[in-house]
Amino acid sequence: MKLSLTVNGADRSAQDVWPGTSLLTALREEFGLTGAKNACEQGECGSCTVYLDGDPVCSCLVAAAQAEGRQVRTVEGLGGPEAVQRAFLACGAVQCGFCTPGLVVAVHDLVHRIEDPDEATIREALAGNLCRCTGYEKIIEAVRCAAAELRAELSEHSAPPGLPEPSESSGPVRR
Repeated sequence: MKLSLTVNGADRSAQDVWPGTSLLTALREEFGLTGAKNACEQGECGSCTVYLDGDPVCSCLVAAAQAEGRQVRTVEGLGGPEAVQRAFLACGAVQCGFCTPGLVVAVHDLVHRIEDPDEATIREALAGNLCRCTGYEKIIEAVRCAAAELRAELSEHSAPPGLPEPSESSGPVRR
């Protein structure tokens, strides 16, 4: 099949893709995007996490055919270094690095949905991502640092006193 989708904001297509090929394999082999890692191929580890139409998914569990015509954003598409990536580096949350791309996408999703997540919320958000090296404490610290940086950015960009805040109907207020 011909696979056509939007990857990191660009329209992309690949010829002769077997429909049962995973989105992960298509991203890596057809489009050369190797940030998402192939570890378990069962959706257990989270190292292949990408956004699909704005929702984080394990790309090893999504058939390439299911991604036809949809929006995919990989860790490469987050740009960088952005708040989450800077926090991972500053807090020492990276060791071997194999799980890092999936964790970065999961944390990016969390801190852009919840302004000030508590530890239980952080742990729940990270539950789908396995790391065999860090023990998670530095990762949790990185989540807190990234959330704090984003809150600071948000407060810097808020409306000055006397001006109304943008309404929900005027578009997203956060990034």
